[in-house]
Amino acid sequence: MQHLDNILVFVKVAEFESISKSARALDMPISSVSRRLSALESDLGVALVRRTTRRVILTSQGRDYFSRCIEPLTKLE
Repeated sequence: MQHLDNILVFVKVAEFESISKSARALDMPISSVSRRLSALESDLGVALVRRTTRRVILTSQGRDYFSRCIEPLTKLE
C-alpha cells in the first residue's frame, strides 16, 4: 500500500510541478513528499523528476509513468 501512496504523491508533484505546492495540497510536510518521491524513484529504478530550486520537471520516464498512472487514479477517486 505504501507504493500506491507514493504514486499518489508523484501524481500531485507532476500536476503542480512543485514539491512544496504538492505538500500543501496533500497536507504533508515537504520533507515527506520529497522522501516518498525518492522512494518511488528508487523502487522503479528511474529518475521521474529533475529537481530545481524553483520547480520539478518531469523526465521522459516521468512523463511516461504519469500518463500510465493518471487514468487509473482518476477512476479510483
